[in-house]
Amino acid sequence: MTADSRVKQALKWWSYRQAMRFFLEAETIRDGLLQESFTIRRRLDLLTTNTHNFSYEKTQEWLNKFENFHHSLVQLSERLCPASIQDSLPLSIEYLLETWFTSHPNLYFHVDMPMAWRPESTERSLIILRAIEELLKIAIPPGLTKPISIYISLRNKDDLGLLKVQITYPNISSLLAYSNLPELEYLCESFKILMAGKCFCYSSNLRVDWYFCW
Repeated sequence: MTADSRVKQALKWWSYRQAMRFFLEAETIRDGLLQESFTIRRRLDLLTTNTHNFSYEKTQEWLNKFENFHHSLVQLSERLCPASIQDSLPLSIEYLLETWFTSHPNLYFHVDMPMAWRPESTERSLIILRAIEELLKIAIPPGLTKPISIYISLRNKDDLGLLKVQITYPNISSLLAYSNLPELEYLCESFKILMAGKCFCYSSNLRVDWYFCW
């Protein structure tokens, strides 16, 4: 086996291990902690009928705390491995982007996802989600104050999956600073190896179009 082949095999092994670890951890949370938390919430609910031990206000306070706890667990589970990942890659991508909608108000997203998608393995779907997330983390300036437009689409083309991420920067300085980082090359090469696919980009004016094909 050549050195290049060993590197590729190692990357595929690492990716598979990471994908399965996240998937199994998410399943453990859904089947364990979330089910247990639902039971606890039902018990807290029953306390509202017993005013001898807790006041109504105190019970509501605990119920609110629990709701926050349960919501955090759901978010954690979805971040590790979206529940829809085995059924729908487009839904998983949309859920991933929801966190960006709320945490980055200066980003203007246009998401174009198909209604149906071909079967995709959990491992490959997770790689695609991580590629999107890493691209946004690397290519979007931190502490953003000026608006950036992002267009994301998923398509089937000639029996290949085609993910397009188009980023339009507010000025030339942002474009130059965040479209040529070495981390983007690492991301592109990793995707090509792990997915046995292609990754490339084109720039025009203030816009950079990233393409991920597999």
